[in-house]
Amino acid sequence: MRDFQAPGRSAVFAENGICATSHPLAAGVAVDILKRGGNAMDAAIAGAVLLGICEPQMTGIGGDCFMLYTRPGSDDIQAINGSGRAPAAANAAALREQGLDIVPPGSPHAVTIPCAMDAFCHLAETEGKLGLDAVLEPAIHYADAGVPVAPRVAFDWANDAETLQGTARRDYLFVGQPPHVGQMFRSPGQAEVLRRVARDGRDAFYTGEVADDMLTALQQQGGVHVADDFANAACSTETPVSGDYQGMELVEHPPNGQGATAILMLNILKHFDIGAMDPFGAQRVHIEAEAAKLAYDARNRFIADPDHMSRLQHMLSPETAAKLAALINPSKAMPAAAPLSESVHKDTVYITVVDKDRMAVSLIYSIFRGFGTGIASDKFGILLQNRGSGFTLQEGHPNELGGDKRPMHTIIPGMLRQNGKVLMPFGVMGGAYQPNGHARFLSNLTDFGMDIQTAMNAPRSFSDNGVLKIERGYSDEVRQQLADLGHSVDVPPTAIGGSQAIRIRSDGVLEGASDPRKDGCALGY
Repeated sequence: MRDFQAPGRSAVFAENGICATSHPLAAGVAVDILKRGGNAMDAAIAGAVLLGICEPQMTGIGGDCFMLYTRPGSDDIQAINGSGRAPAAANAAALREQGLDIVPPGSPHAVTIPCAMDAFCHLAETEGKLGLDAVLEPAIHYADAGVPVAPRVAFDWANDAETLQGTARRDYLFVGQPPHVGQMFRSPGQAEVLRRVARDGRDAFYTGEVADDMLTALQQQGGVHVADDFANAACSTETPVSGDYQGMELVEHPPNGQGATAILMLNILKHFDIGAMDPFGAQRVHIEAEAAKLAYDARNRFIADPDHMSRLQHMLSPETAAKLAALINPSKAMPAAAPLSESVHKDTVYITVVDKDRMAVSLIYSIFRGFGTGIASDKFGILLQNRGSGFTLQEGHPNELGGDKRPMHTIIPGMLRQNGKVLMPFGVMGGAYQPNGHARFLSNLTDFGMDIQTAMNAPRSFSDNGVLKIERGYSDEVRQQLADLGHSVDVPPTAIGGSQAIRIRSDGVLEGASDPRKDGCALGY
């Protein structure tokens, strides 16, 4: 039990349904959808689309999503890949000839076709109960009426405002400045797009005037996108991957997401007695950081569009983890993994919903870096993602930029099963941090017996591109001990990620938790 005289928050307990996400308005809308007879899929989509208005620097209809979900009464976990492909004419050699060694994140070359909208339309039709028009109505309302800018959103908006270019500055700045806390943000252009989709389905987004608006913005800046690239966008059904840690099964979305990285990292950590360490001490941070370096190095080498990679089983095998664990020196830090072009990234939203029938949804949705490319369509103000900067330009690499390929993605939804029963949909935001965040969260639960809210609240660390980021929740003594081990220690100006989770308890009650690093909450009924 937490100390009620210390700052903190309690988990939320409810019987009929819970939503946990990073903005209260979205959580409220999701619960309203459940009360109206919608299921967890309806509620998750309604909340997610609204998050694009509440947190436009993080996500929006110009982005991608991944989802894990269960159907009522089933412990089988389904996976949907709502990530888009590079345009058919994309060509890494052409960019190399321009002297580039990465895909520029603010260029049209970084824009893969946004596929979240196709996934939302497909799932609302095949798994939802209320219909697309009812599911999109709350986001349409708030896009027209406006949303007060929340504190964490205002902080991120100011940090990322320089990314905005051209007409995006008109639509996402206020007389050239980012908004202050409480200022109303409206997006009537996006409201009109959503009205058309609610009426006419996914084709209203991927063909006709809306698609032409996005195409014009891209082609004016030298993009090679054409109408067929948008018309052919389609989500896909995938088979999840999983691994075991301390009696818990971690279920992840398969590549092109980086979920296998979390499984490999936990397989490495199995070779150390993490539970015997101080949960907030230097030894745990050090071993975790070394495991992350090795797991992320494997990610950078192998994870790509599944049609172009062949080493997934190698990443997931216990033998691989054992060999990597043997490389860790408990007394000395090793060099960092070679970075990918996508390594600097922190912007994602996550929403999870469980309903009265125990359908569970774990949904993550993003435009990649803050405000994506910073390019917005002129008429409707759709911000376009820069997921294509997750490609490499290294010739022959499985993740090399190419036509109709999906890039390696950082966003990963998670679920936990125990003894074959679905226990918890959860997610950890924070771009590259996410596999490390999944491993840390699960370790907090199993190695140290923390409840889900305490596991989220606990301070975080992350070895990222040669720097060991240590949140202020750690002591100066721990930071010094880590520096003495050879780590380059830094206290980041922004909290490391965020997280949400819902535990399906054996007594029939739901327990929801929401990370205080974000503006959000868990709500139930």
